Amino acid sequence: MTRQRIRRLRRACLTSALALMFGPLAHAQEVSVWITTADHEIALSPSTPARFRDAASAGKSGILIDDAQRFQEMVGFGASLTDSSAWLIQHRLNQRQRDALLEELFGRDGNGLGLSFSRLTIGASDFSRHHYSLADAPDGKPDPGLRHFSIDENRSDVIPVARAMLAINPQLKIMASPWSAPGWMKDTNSLIQGTLLPQYYDAFSRYLLRYVDAYAGEGIPIFALTVQNEPDYEPKDYPGMRLNAPARARLIGDHLGPMIAARGNGPLIFDWDHNWDKPQEPLGVLADAKANPHVAAVAWHCYGGDVAAQSPVHDAFPDKDAYMTECSGGDWEPVRSGGLPLQMKNIIIRSARHWARGALFWNLALDENNGPYAGGCHTCRGVVTIDSRTGAVTRTDEYYALAHASRFVRPGAHRVASSEAADDLDNVAFRNADDGSLVLLVANSAEQSRRFSVGQEGRVFDYTLPARSVATFVWKPDAVQHD
Repeated sequence: MTRQRIRRLRRACLTSALALMFGPLAHAQEVSVWITTADHEIALSPSTPARFRDAASAGKSGILIDDAQRFQEMVGFGASLTDSSAWLIQHRLNQRQRDALLEELFGRDGNGLGLSFSRLTIGASDFSRHHYSLADAPDGKPDPGLRHFSIDENRSDVIPVARAMLAINPQLKIMASPWSAPGWMKDTNSLIQGTLLPQYYDAFSRYLLRYVDAYAGEGIPIFALTVQNEPDYEPKDYPGMRLNAPARARLIGDHLGPMIAARGNGPLIFDWDHNWDKPQEPLGVLADAKANPHVAAVAWHCYGGDVAAQSPVHDAFPDKDAYMTECSGGDWEPVRSGGLPLQMKNIIIRSARHWARGALFWNLALDENNGPYAGGCHTCRGVVTIDSRTGAVTRTDEYYALAHASRFVRPGAHRVASSEAADDLDNVAFRNADDGSLVLLVANSAEQSRRFSVGQEGRVFDYTLPARSVATFVWKPDAVQHD
């Protein structure tokens, strides 16, 4: 036997022995990577793949993933189809432009984002072209029988666009929220300010369910309702209504909840639909013995407080889900300076780490003037900006935050355990149910690039993210590629 053959035999024996002791050391698995930078110069672009190597643990600035620890099942990510968004999509885009945009947002084939969660307004919001409810009596008098109920206001824009969204993605889950009860139900006799009069709790509950049934009749199922958008705020120039925890508890516990229970087919009720800074509000409703059984989840907004408020509420009532149901991009601090990494960090990553099953940005689309609007926010922006003159589409920070999550984390995925890294890095990890793939979302908020490691099941890969960027990493734990 020649020396060369002896060396080859010894090397083969050593390799076999090491493989028996430590597993396949010569195996390296590739990790797909997509990156977007805050300036969008790199925008959802495939980047250099990472490769796992065998190692005991992740090092400094490391993220350790344990997909045996599973948490909430995801419904998905998306944005609200406001009246303004629907009008722009339906009336300021031609058929070709409209089809292309909706396919890009809601489709999964090719480069589609696969948005799977959305929200409608029941009547007007500030992002409507005028103020209205769905039960405005011509003479302004009370109409407790809802004889004048109608969804005709929505037939030229919201209904056709919502149908088109569902045709592209039949899995799409749509929730709905009122900005105000009809004026005649309130102590102001107006859509502006005021509160719901107790004698109309029953009529308002029937009003909400008439909306659900009317939309179902149009082929648009509503899977969840909130009873009031931002019930701790009374805007002065657009529809709104204060409805504190005791009032919501009575409305839900004595009226809407029993009505839905008698129907036996939903929709779900989400409480609160307002900011992180007053967790005592949803806690008050959930502590009510009559309301509690009818509440499925707590809905949160991002405009006050900190996302960590979601966890104590979930811990107090672990049978109740959490959802992030509104956060707008726009021209104010800290959104202006925080940009894409901030939106990704708070609304996608940290919201999910604090139990959210879904996350919604506010307007799906606005025009070049941040509208149309009828009061309210003049500096909000949509997930996309539609030029009302040409139909040209511009993609915003919120678009890319959604894309990095929704394109890769599919409905039915579970959040899995991942350790928090240092050095301005935030992350969250998911395991998809359909193919078992793992998805890791990472935001680098630092003004410098950051190198970090990711460890999973005794293997590690290293990666360097550019300054102020977000990334998605995807791999299949059981897939092994041989060098």
